[in-house]
Amino acid sequence: MTDTCEPSELVDELVRLLTVEKRAADIYAGSPQKGGVGRVFGGQVLAQALQAAQASMSDLKTAHSLHAYFLRGGREGAPIEYRIQRDFDGRSFANRRVVASQEGEDGTSVPILNLTASFQVPEDGLEHDDAPMPEVDGPDDLRPDMGVRREMADKLGDKLTEAQRKLMLRPRPIEMRTIDRLHWMNSDPKPPRAHSWFRTVAPLPDDPALHRAVITYSSDYTLLGTSALPHGLSWMRGELVGASLDHAIWFHREARADEWLLYATDAPWSGSGRGFNRGRIFDAEGRLVASVAQEGMMRKRRGKSGS
Repeated sequence: MTDTCEPSELVDELVRLLTVEKRAADIYAGSPQKGGVGRVFGGQVLAQALQAAQASMSDLKTAHSLHAYFLRGGREGAPIEYRIQRDFDGRSFANRRVVASQEGEDGTSVPILNLTASFQVPEDGLEHDDAPMPEVDGPDDLRPDMGVRREMADKLGDKLTEAQRKLMLRPRPIEMRTIDRLHWMNSDPKPPRAHSWFRTVAPLPDDPALHRAVITYSSDYTLLGTSALPHGLSWMRGELVGASLDHAIWFHREARADEWLLYATDAPWSGSGRGFNRGRIFDAEGRLVASVAQEGMMRKRRGKSGS
């Protein structure tokens, strides 16, 4: 993809990326990202695995939670296979276990992620909502993060490799507008809390399963970086080495990923080379849409400034 990509093209490509292909009974394949380089984005593998699990459901049950472990970094350019185990099918709830695998350098298939998703027939029940949306600026009062990225790339100049610059400025199907300064925007230690609005840059089809997948995809942005904020260090500046270890999402209500959603994250703890992060996703009306949790590896890079 180039800088001249239309928003609709970017979103069409995201829909293609998150649409898994059935290869056999309970076996699906996920396409690689167009023009992807290096390691596969974790949100992509999570979303494709959820899509495979959702495709295996034949009744009215919808996903209400997922729990996943990242085992190895996926390799861009190669398809990913998703194998389903139907662990449980009840009247109200069902469970699917998914193993994502990719061909290794020796030609053998190696697992890169395992995910368990739980499904439920929608029903009415006791309700309470004790998670008020933070009082922050709305998206219309904020500038897109891409503008900040361009300024940052110009400021860093030759300190960025060509690959880093390309990654930083790559057109994205998800538009983000950040209220605070994320780890890559700031080198001063600050409390481990961040708030960003996000949505797709163009409308999505009216498919609730796809919207859940796009929210899953987007939930891997900004999350691990929250635990870096108290330390004033950043992956983008080459000061940290890190990787997501696990990821969990609870879907509380249906939401559209092509309308503004607020992602409020905090990191109550880091230590032992790991950082723990939590996220809450709200719609524009202030309703809690989903809750997220993730732990990731977070280590100072030796030999770099700030280490």
